[in-house]
Amino acid sequence: MEPKVADLGLSRLFTQSYTHVTEKAVGTRKYMPPEFIKYCIISPKNDVFSLGVVMIEIMTAPASYSNYLEVGNVAQLMQQVLTNCTMVEATSNYRSEEIRQLETCIKLAIRCVDSERDNRPSVADILDTLNETETRIPKRQLTDVPLYPATGPKYTMGNTLKTTRDEQDNITNEHQNCSSMAKDNNSNLQQVGDIRETTSSMKEALIIGRTKEKQKILSILSESSTQEITFLPIYGIGGIGKTTMAQLVFNDLQFKEYSRVWTYVSQTFDMKKIGNSIITQLSGNKSEHTDLQMIENSLQKLLSGKRVLIILDDLWERQSSQLKKLEGMLKLGEGGKVVVVVTTREESIAQNIHTDTVEPYKLAPLTDDICWTIIKIKSSFETRAERAQLELIGKEIAKKCGGLALAAQSIGYTLGNMEFDEWVSVNNSEIWDVLATGEYSPDHVHASLQLTYHRMDPYLKLCFAYCATFPKGHWMAIEDLIYQWIALGLVEPSRTFSNIQTG
Repeated sequence: MEPKVADLGLSRLFTQSYTHVTEKAVGTRKYMPPEFIKYCIISPKNDVFSLGVVMIEIMTAPASYSNYLEVGNVAQLMQQVLTNCTMVEATSNYRSEEIRQLETCIKLAIRCVDSERDNRPSVADILDTLNETETRIPKRQLTDVPLYPATGPKYTMGNTLKTTRDEQDNITNEHQNCSSMAKDNNSNLQQVGDIRETTSSMKEALIIGRTKEKQKILSILSESSTQEITFLPIYGIGGIGKTTMAQLVFNDLQFKEYSRVWTYVSQTFDMKKIGNSIITQLSGNKSEHTDLQMIENSLQKLLSGKRVLIILDDLWERQSSQLKKLEGMLKLGEGGKVVVVVTTREESIAQNIHTDTVEPYKLAPLTDDICWTIIKIKSSFETRAERAQLELIGKEIAKKCGGLALAAQSIGYTLGNMEFDEWVSVNNSEIWDVLATGEYSPDHVHASLQLTYHRMDPYLKLCFAYCATFPKGHWMAIEDLIYQWIALGLVEPSRTFSNIQTG
């Protein structure tokens, strides 16, 4: 028996400074340990519990976990496994070793699903125990052991659908309970990193089609230079280039003499997180104030008498009261000049946080010609021999990007590895049919990303789909993710590169 354990990433090991309570109910209920169902607590022992359920299902068939374990009849469960083993034909020369392995595995599985978290074994203990069961049984003989009982209940499609509906109802109920509990304890929750987090650095040297708008925004900020504080929201739909515009402003020479701060806000609005981020960047020392008054005191000292540019990227908070508190926190400085640029998708948010003398700026979609220029660059169009044939098709595709830079970039990368007939296929794809004619919406981004996904190699699709197991906004460490892909067999082997390099 060769143990292979894959970390599914659902129980991430954090330091004690992070919460172990989540508001996300993820997974199928029967694989969830009691402490997760009742209190939404996450620990490494969550995966141990799930592993125990899987082991029992392998040895007894899925239905037997409910039939025996949930009613507490562990002895009957073990007897079922051993009875099943005695049904092996006498041709096996390794009966005693096989029985010993099954006894060890079922006992180990029962320890894994112990209702007390501390009583469950660690992953290291599980591996050691399974390794100790290794025998001289040839691998071809192992297939002779019927792991599923011949007397187990038969499944029908109707039963399967009913079970699925019941599990969906249970997950919905538990999610509501977890969400309610998380809200009650919101003051104690700390968020892990967000995979969408942005920075001020310009990752690409070439920015196309935004020069005039950049100059207009800089002019607006220059005209408001007499005010001690200026708020300028930049709004527009996702993928249109708001973060890129904010980066252009941040790195412009007009603010060379300013102290500059870049803070990614995200969907989880946290005044203390925003305040501590600004303090850390202005002072050069890590700020971890837990008291809002301490944060405001520090900001008052750091903002007074200075020129400061603050970028608040990706603001989602809709409550006017919270936005007013944010404004108040940044208005504490005296005798200086503070410029705050905010990016958001919603016009209503922009209207609630702008300075009276400065109107929110709506970022316009790119022209079709600009989108085509981006596609040409990303697809290495100028190196293609069949440019004359591709250009007409390419311009048609550019019109379907909806003026969104992200859509144009995504399509450009996809077209780079395609031949002429594939360009035609992309242009005629039914995916574009979901778009409303003449309207700019996130559907243009979704359509372009769907096309990219459909053109992936099969193993890449599996790798991409696996990422859906993580909660929204979860920080995925790249190397950890690659190791999980490898453990699950999703990364294709290569003679030239290692699995890590391939991932």
